[in-house]
Amino acid sequence: MVWARKLPVCQLAYFVSNLEAAATAHSASFASGPFFIFRNVPLAKSVHRGVERVFDHSSAYGQWGDVMVEFVEVHSAEPSAFTDVFPAGSRRHGLHHTAVMVENLAASIDQFEQMKMPLAQLSETTTGTEFAFMDATNSLGHMIELYEASEGLVGFYDLVKDAARNWDGSGLIRELEDNA
Repeated sequence: MVWARKLPVCQLAYFVSNLEAAATAHSASFASGPFFIFRNVPLAKSVHRGVERVFDHSSAYGQWGDVMVEFVEVHSAEPSAFTDVFPAGSRRHGLHHTAVMVENLAASIDQFEQMKMPLAQLSETTTGTEFAFMDATNSLGHMIELYEASEGLVGFYDLVKDAARNWDGSGLIRELEDNA
C-alpha cells in the first residue's frame, strides 16, 4: 500500500512494569530523555475488541534520537491491546507498539483492516484525543498505534523533543499533570 509508506514511525512504545526503572535504564544505555511521566492517563472511553473496558495506564515519554520512546505501565487487570501482546501475569516485557500520525483516524483504521491488521482497541482521552491500536502481531509481532496529528499532540511531541535538545542529563524524570 503506497499510502502506508507516507506514515513514518514517530514513536516506539514498550510495555514495562516500572516506568522510572525503565526510563533510567534506557537513558543509561542510550542517552535518551528526559522522560515526562503522565500517571493514570484519564480516558473518556476505551473499547477493546468491541467491549468497553477500563484501561488504566501510566506512560513515560522521552526522546531517543529522532524518535519518541514511550514506556507504558498498565494498572487495570481487564483485557486490553497490551494483554493481547503480553498476557496478564506474564513477566515478559518489551516492544508493544510503534506509533504513526494519520490524517483521518477512521479511514486509516479501515485501511489497516484491509491489510489484515484489525482494530484491537480504540480509546479516547478526556480531552478528546482518540488513539487506536491496530493488531499487527501476525505480521510484525507488535501493535501499531494510530492517532490524528492535532495541534495539541504535535505540540506535546515538540515539547519532548525540545527538552532533549542540549539536555545535560539532570532531571531525568519529570511529572506531568493532566494534558492528555
